[in-house]
Amino acid sequence: MGILIVDDTDFDRNLLRSILLSAGYEIAGLASCGEEGVRQFHALKPCLVMLDLIMPDINGIEVLRRIRMDAPDAKIIMCTSVGEESMVDLAKRMGARGYVVKPYIADNLLGAVKRVLKPSD
Repeated sequence: MGILIVDDTDFDRNLLRSILLSAGYEIAGLASCGEEGVRQFHALKPCLVMLDLIMPDINGIEVLRRIRMDAPDAKIIMCTSVGEESMVDLAKRMGARGYVVKPYIADNLLGAVKRVLKPSD
């Protein structure tokens, strides 16, 4: 299964990958745009998607909508820059399980991943 990372920026994609791998998480795939992220989600069936909010082809909100249409239980964490609070709010209402703010702080990122992936009681 593993984690799918969807981000149009090489630096952010690689940083996320590095932080997650160093904590022992498996990376299912890397996508550099929203369309590719939707395709990879359906092909790989990851346990979690780390999804950038702002991308040039389709934004994270649309990717979230498309994924949750077919997989309502999909676990998705939005990755945002400071100042995008209204978009984060919308993403949470649409089913995102959490969010992390860029630039990434490893402890915050890993805490969010752990909360979303923990088994429900």
